[in-house]
Amino acid sequence: MSNYRIQGATGEWEVVIGLEVHAQVSSKAKLFSGANTEFGAEPNTQVSLVDAAMPGMLPVPNRECIRQAVRTGMAIEAQINAWSRFDRKNYFYADLPQGYQISQLYHPIVGEGQLLIEADPKGGIPEDKIIGIERIHVEQDAGKLMHDQHPTMSYVDLNRSGVALMEIVSMADMRSPAEAGAYVRKLRSILRYVGSCDGNMEQGSMRADVNVSVRKPGPITEEHPLGTRTETKNVNSVRFVMAVIEGEARRQVDLIEDGGTVVQETRLYDPDRNETRSMRSKEDAHDYRYFPDPDLLPIELDDAFLTECRDSLPELPDAKRARYTQQLGMNDYNAAQLTAEVETFARFETLLAETSSALGKSESDVATQVANWTLSVAPGVIKSIGDEANLEYATSAAQAAILKMVDAGEVSGGQSKEIYEIVLKTGRDPAEIAETEGLKQQSDSGAIEAEIDTILAANQDKVEQYKGGKDKLFGFFVGQTMKAMEGKANPQVVNELLKAKLD
Repeated sequence: MSNYRIQGATGEWEVVIGLEVHAQVSSKAKLFSGANTEFGAEPNTQVSLVDAAMPGMLPVPNRECIRQAVRTGMAIEAQINAWSRFDRKNYFYADLPQGYQISQLYHPIVGEGQLLIEADPKGGIPEDKIIGIERIHVEQDAGKLMHDQHPTMSYVDLNRSGVALMEIVSMADMRSPAEAGAYVRKLRSILRYVGSCDGNMEQGSMRADVNVSVRKPGPITEEHPLGTRTETKNVNSVRFVMAVIEGEARRQVDLIEDGGTVVQETRLYDPDRNETRSMRSKEDAHDYRYFPDPDLLPIELDDAFLTECRDSLPELPDAKRARYTQQLGMNDYNAAQLTAEVETFARFETLLAETSSALGKSESDVATQVANWTLSVAPGVIKSIGDEANLEYATSAAQAAILKMVDAGEVSGGQSKEIYEIVLKTGRDPAEIAETEGLKQQSDSGAIEAEIDTILAANQDKVEQYKGGKDKLFGFFVGQTMKAMEGKANPQVVNELLKAKLD
């Protein structure tokens, strides 16, 4: 259970959260026309006669958009409805040429599913939690009003008109901003794994409507129901979703405790002021005069189509994380970090295969080494050199060659970073860099032993203290030896030789 509470003058308040996530379907054409969907095109250059609602134009469903919605439903373990139907949602808005939106109200293509958010005690999520998903329905997007192009008029860009959206509606199962943030991140990760949405919230291809209500803590009963909710529209980042919940919950608590009443309404979020403001009263379904679209037949999915959709799914985040911990022996933290984003696990798995082959070891034997390199070492080097880094040089072969030298004791961890930095700047071969730049560890036991003898002779008092039980002095001798060898001595050889001489 979440321990998140809003502290009010009359005591604690519980926050109840539901999210409606609009995800743009990854498709080269729109839901009911062949017009392009590429982001950033000049206004009104990607508009077909269907999108512009010219008389006599009939919509034709895009098979790929239906396929992607079904695959998404399967990825969240949802009920797939073999029979679904499109409805007309009637309302007037200047960027809605048809005067209605084609959507699915009564018979959505995907029914109930679920999504697991992982425990993050430090982040405010004490334990794993299942968030219920009510439905996924497919609908077309509206256009876009542009208010900053003329001093007295608003312009309309219809490039987005007719673009396919999946509306993913959660149950009101979330009880804190942290849970909502984790839900959006996990959902975005799944969509990107599946390939049904690119998840780019800044470009508007994924955005959330945030439903928030407050109530006194306790079981939901007829005598103690949910509070009146508000819906904040089109929130386009995880951080803003969390900020909306915090601010709107506080506003509602203050309003109720001051004797006011929360009104069911639609609100907008102002990120500059970090506050929500009223947009319009919340409409009910009957206000839209929904009815079945007479131009579109119901969607009927056969077994072959459903089988193809299921067979096309990749290994999903939860399954991949379990495989990393159970089969590769990885710790939970590394497994979670590596599986959070598509690009991260792709880099890791490519490098893992390359390194395993280069070292002649199993993937489980090198997984931890490769994970640490992928998550910590490589990003650290890239960040440290900034614009000088040419990521085209960051090949898996080059990185595996460095890891092979580390594994063989030829270079130290610090030297591996220096070598990788030169690789990123020049594209040179790692082995050649190690040789010509003096970045190889010294493993010559004779040379190291000579330095150790000199150090021990010069520090006889500390040798006696060590033999008298002051074990911590061992680190002093290691440090002095490494200093004398200019940091190039193999630490393992240094430790072995020192132990032999001191003990």
